[in-house]
Amino acid sequence: MSEWPQPILFGAAYYYEYQPDVLDGFDTERAKRRLEEDLDLMAGAGFSVIRVGESVWSTWEPEPGRFDLDWLQPVLDGAQEHGIGVILGTPTYAVPPWLARLYPEIAGEHRTGQRIAWGGRQEVDYTHPAFRFHAERVIRKILDRYADHPAVIGFQVDNEPGLQLFHNEGVFQRFTDHLRHTYGDVETLNREWGLVYWSHRLSTWADLWRPDGNAQPQYEQAWRRFQTELTTEFIAWQADIAREYAREDQFVTTCISYPRPAVDDRALAARLTVTAGNPYYRMQDAFALPHDSAGDAAHWNTQGTWALYHSADRMYSSRQEPFLVTETNAQAIGGPWTNEPAYEGQWRQAAWALVSRGARMIEYWHWHTLHFGTETYWGGILPHSQRPGRVYRELAQLGAELRRAGAAIEGLVPHADVAVLYSKESEWALAAQPSLADAAGGPDRRSFESITGPFYKGAFDAGLQARIIHTEQLGSPEDAAAQYPVLVAAGIYTADDDLLDWLDQYAAAGGHLVIGPRTAYADQEARARLEVKPARLHEAAGVWYEEFANLAEAVEVRAAEGSGLELGPDAAALKWADGVYLEGAEALAEYVHPHYGRFTAAATQDHGLGRVTYVGTVPNDAFAKSLFEWIAPADRWRPAEPSVTATSGVAGDGSVIRFVHNWSWGEAEVALPAAAVDLLDGSAYAAGAAVPLGPWDVKVLRER
Repeated sequence: MSEWPQPILFGAAYYYEYQPDVLDGFDTERAKRRLEEDLDLMAGAGFSVIRVGESVWSTWEPEPGRFDLDWLQPVLDGAQEHGIGVILGTPTYAVPPWLARLYPEIAGEHRTGQRIAWGGRQEVDYTHPAFRFHAERVIRKILDRYADHPAVIGFQVDNEPGLQLFHNEGVFQRFTDHLRHTYGDVETLNREWGLVYWSHRLSTWADLWRPDGNAQPQYEQAWRRFQTELTTEFIAWQADIAREYAREDQFVTTCISYPRPAVDDRALAARLTVTAGNPYYRMQDAFALPHDSAGDAAHWNTQGTWALYHSADRMYSSRQEPFLVTETNAQAIGGPWTNEPAYEGQWRQAAWALVSRGARMIEYWHWHTLHFGTETYWGGILPHSQRPGRVYRELAQLGAELRRAGAAIEGLVPHADVAVLYSKESEWALAAQPSLADAAGGPDRRSFESITGPFYKGAFDAGLQARIIHTEQLGSPEDAAAQYPVLVAAGIYTADDDLLDWLDQYAAAGGHLVIGPRTAYADQEARARLEVKPARLHEAAGVWYEEFANLAEAVEVRAAEGSGLELGPDAAALKWADGVYLEGAEALAEYVHPHYGRFTAAATQDHGLGRVTYVGTVPNDAFAKSLFEWIAPADRWRPAEPSVTATSGVAGDGSVIRFVHNWSWGEAEVALPAAAVDLLDGSAYAAGAAVPLGPWDVKVLRER
């Protein structure tokens, strides 16, 4: 296939080798009937892609050096006959038992000398030469056999990399060499890491201690960075092998699970053709708007409608380009105690939400629900009976819609009202020295997400669309101010002088810079800065502080008199409070508290052609939403109905596409500010017309 089967790919992971009908052999009549029935059902549901082969090294190579490659041929041939493209996976994330038995030294170590027991997946140190030898051999055997098959449109190397932080001897020695090349000599390292503290000064590189008992944040920062570089190098190594076999029209990717500790998605995606990710999310009432809880966007299985959009925007951010969804909810996702299959309509909603933020493929995990193994209750499109039911019917409707509307939204670039800054360096630093406490009073190792998430959610609740930008992706301050009228820099704890000066210049060039807690506190080595905080930005912000506190309970906030900010009685500060004093800025919000009332919760001032707003706390939902309603007053497309969202983008032909969702059981109605055509059913609406939305419904509209 020289081109993708359709503008937005649609399908599922397909594991023919797991089907009960083929366990007795791939060449039996039952196996052939099963394959034909599956492919017929896929074609009937509008499938244009399947993903195969990434999980079964022991099937590809049952014994060392003995390869069985023929079993996939009928799958690829059948897919081609049905007009379905194939993403071919390499099986390196799940090693066969014989490899673990013959080479026990390849086992990863979660502490020095403590091996990760074999029996799950991703247990091996993928830097080890023995693993690399065997991995390269099986990769080349598979690709040499199937890369040229006309059904193959791309390759997925490995699967959800970065699960482990490896403490193996070889990894530690590479880390030592890495430090030696980075810092040059131990005296420089002593100075940069402040190793005079607790008598940690090194006299030679041999003095470097193991990571197991480390308590020094500068060491932890370098260790976490190094581990992500190992993952990037490993995936890039595989991608380079795949490119030796790939045609010009075939892509190379891996599927990213974004919460993995040893993955830097921006660096990783830069070594691939396209970003691919695996967003999973709670459905049913977790999708209801208005919401009852703050939700969670940092867990692998997110919670909240806003978190679904956050997942999409994170995938887009990896390359600032459209992305592929390689896995997402087909049915109940997780262990056998977490069965929450979608309500009717929610599969369509979730898929169109992902498409609205840049997805060019929606691929479900997976086609048929497994009858054995760890993931027996990760529901597929077909249930255990293998008879098509409610899931299949709704996804078939979605497949028809994607085929009908796909050409009109090809090349879609999502709109962005607000940019939210993302920093892996700050994520690592705030994991090593968490600023926030968790619900039990212990350290919140996800402090970065706990700070930034409420700002993203506040923008979402205010009806704004966000673009997540990595600190390494910033262009000129002037271009950024023109493209993104609002930029949120919350939790950017670790930053060098150049980044902080860039933020100053962005506001001066006309942007509205929103600074949140912990931003501009430490330098690039996660050392506390000596300057008045927020460092290098306190003059631009017109505020400063010298003390800060954790808040054990929510503290009420109110709007400052004459500020123009409107806050209700439920607005509150959570978890953190900077002791902010005004030095030129005007107060926006104040704490209602006998002690914290002496400080300012939020303040703002003009800076050059733009503005800087400082928020010294983690805002609760009500506070965050009101802040963004003040920052960006409602436009004509922002729905008034609390259960309705409206997102948009510009298609490749220049037309504006609007995606309108109703996230509730109730019916809703949206008055259109402009004439539009419904790309899903062909209905035409005049400006001012009321568009009806049923429960858990979605409309895809092209402005006329």
